Amino acid sequence: MLQSMTGFGNASSDSEFGKISIDVKSLNSKTLDLNYSLNPIFRNIESDIRSILTTGLKRGKIDFKINFKISENSFTSNLNHDVIKSYITDLKKLSSGIDSEFLKIAVTLPNSIENNRSDLDQKLLENIKELFNKAIEKVIDFRVQEGKSMELDLVGNLDIIQKKLYDIEKLAPERMLSIKKRLNKKLESLKIEVDQNRFEQELIYYLEKIDINEEIVRLKNHLNYFKSTLNESQIEKGKKLTFISQEMGREINTIGSKSNNLMMQQLVVEMKNELEKIKEQLLNVL
Repeated sequence: MLQSMTGFGNASSDSEFGKISIDVKSLNSKTLDLNYSLNPIFRNIESDIRSILTTGLKRGKIDFKINFKISENSFTSNLNHDVIKSYITDLKKLSSGIDSEFLKIAVTLPNSIENNRSDLDQKLLENIKELFNKAIEKVIDFRVQEGKSMELDLVGNLDIIQKKLYDIEKLAPERMLSIKKRLNKKLESLKIEVDQNRFEQELIYYLEKIDINEEIVRLKNHLNYFKSTLNESQIEKGKKLTFISQEMGREINTIGSKSNNLMMQQLVVEMKNELEKIKEQLLNVL
């Protein structure tokens, strides 16, 4: 089963500490890219949050936000009078003004307020981590649902490539006969005597160079390998499928360069078009 890298999940709770809600959004990225602005109150669990996100989401551009409306009963603060008075005294030395204005500035400066966070403690921190796990579960559910839709599209693209390859395979013998006849006709038009054995050897060498049977066989194998990889139990498949699609592209390009046949080249163009759709989809596969 495929997983997309796109998803969204949230979780919230009303605790004794206040209202807490967490939003997690995921977009496609080559690596795990965490983007957040964390309130200093949660800095002591930042490593735990990163670990939960890394383990749960594996890869993607991850934006998350913690909204915390604190309860008055769980969080008290005391003004540090001595520090505030010292700040106001220093501010008066720098500029003239009224005490109330200096007070507004002083209370925002470091150590002006002493927080009593005796237990913004383990209970709250565990609550936050639990909410993150719930939000990540929702993101993964979102990713799985989108992955199912992507898998259907990918299989459809593969089937079209397989059908075009079958059409090319049917044209291949006729193409070889056509090339052989054309070369014989041109040789006859020259009206010169040639060594038939040498001519046959050169003709065989030339036909072997433009033969596409090996490319057809390898492309079939790549198509089957891609489909079997889709059914593997592992979660992260995007990079592996991308490598397979690159190998498919090499074989399709070689068939196109060797074909020297208008109908076959048109089929190659159609296969390339489907392969581009596959590559575009894989940019968002985990």
